[in-house]
Amino acid sequence: MSSNSSRPSPTQRLLSTSQLIYQGAEAKVYKAYLRDSELRQKAENVDNDDCSVIEDVTIVPVLLKYRFNKRYRHPSLDASLTRQRIAGEARALMRCLRSGVNVPGVRMVDVAEGVLGLEWIEGRPVRVLLPGGSEEVQHSDGTEGVGPNAYGDAALAEIGVERDDLLNMIGVEIAKMHLADIIHGDLTTSNMMLREGSKDLVLIDFGLAYHSTLVEDKAVDLYVLERAFASTHPDAEPLFSSVLASYEKHLGKHWSAIKKRLNDGQLSSLSRRKSFSDWRPPSTTSSEFAFWSHLCLN
Repeated sequence: MSSNSSRPSPTQRLLSTSQLIYQGAEAKVYKAYLRDSELRQKAENVDNDDCSVIEDVTIVPVLLKYRFNKRYRHPSLDASLTRQRIAGEARALMRCLRSGVNVPGVRMVDVAEGVLGLEWIEGRPVRVLLPGGSEEVQHSDGTEGVGPNAYGDAALAEIGVERDDLLNMIGVEIAKMHLADIIHGDLTTSNMMLREGSKDLVLIDFGLAYHSTLVEDKAVDLYVLERAFASTHPDAEPLFSSVLASYEKHLGKHWSAIKKRLNDGQLSSLSRRKSFSDWRPPSTTSSEFAFWSHLCLN
């Protein structure tokens, strides 16, 4: 074997110098730094200590999602699934970006190595900004959160955002995503972040996302979020109702068909069927980005 074949690729070298922040069953998540003068303008708009400029080259943090090889799968099948998932997530994000949805920017795609590089979002996950969501937050040192009053309204007041405004932003971003015919697949308040400084709401973790024009798929997306609100946040009904009101206002004429499906009482079984269908392979769960989101608090 030639010496060139044993040399690590640029992506492998990048991973070797990156900080591992979480490992799940399907992927590892790293924090890395890239130098790119083309990112200067984007970086200058980020007000945090993770961004600097050296010798006219911008150094910015990125999140690397590495889908490592699965030994329990045939190598050809594993490589094919990895390529599909990396490419699918990147396409969903790019479609959202072109449609004005606030999502992380795509910084690099290496389907051969199974790596997707995304914009690093500084901010707080919405889960800890709403009542009850901080009760089960896991700290980076492995300790648990300290109860429902650890964040919530106090944190919102600290960053100058009203709860109603936050709920309105959630509805608007989901509506923009659905108007772009992108289905998130795992809408929870852990997969939404309030960006530090700009106060923009950013949707994250598109590992289960796909393109669909079907009303049923968009209704299931909302149903999943409704269940997430009910399981995570006490007295969730008025919170989710505020999200839906904002969603309806932004969606306009398209809302009536989705509302009919959302209210027909069959979405629970439809959601389960989609979760286990053979055309949607299992993907990274929300825990990877939820953990990353919490690290941004520290």
